[in-house]
Amino acid sequence: MTVHKPVGLGSSITITSGAATTSSGLSVQTKALRVVAVSAGSFIAIGTSPTASTTDYYVPAGGTAVLALSPASHRVVGITTGSTTIIDFTAGSGSPFVVGDHVSLTSIGQSYYNFTHQPVTAVDASSGVGGYYSTRVSIGTNTTGIVTAFTAADGDLRKSIKVSAYGTGAGVLYYQQVQIAGDA
Repeated sequence: MTVHKPVGLGSSITITSGAATTSSGLSVQTKALRVVAVSAGSFIAIGTSPTASTTDYYVPAGGTAVLALSPASHRVVGITTGSTTIIDFTAGSGSPFVVGDHVSLTSIGQSYYNFTHQPVTAVDASSGVGGYYSTRVSIGTNTTGIVTAFTAADGDLRKSIKVSAYGTGAGVLYYQQVQIAGDA
């Protein structure tokens, strides 16, 4: 038997017969997402903006599955506010994000900078501070209303996804990120 260690909060979406329902953004913290279909089978899709259909991964009523995720995160050391928000990473570290990824920001001590599930619109590949490359990304979120300088000791930019379920009946799809600890 595989042992799962829950990570973060679990959540759910309604399974609707013959229609897709999609969750809100979810910060990816692990390499595995456990899903449980209750009362109805469901086709499952995960991604930046998924709409599940009958061609996606199927979980039968009462069934469970563990789906693979691709986590990515980086420490944030600077933010330039504006109609597009620019995020700076530590020098020499590069960016784990690409254009089209969606990300969520958590800033300890300056929560007004926080945002959820916003698109990466550009990765600056030019040499930045000290000649290092790819230490800056642009995010498609408007932060023009923030006038306080970013000074948080700890900012975390993390890849985010959504979960979508297309039902074969009415029910609930529960999902939870897990770490797989091995066999019991």
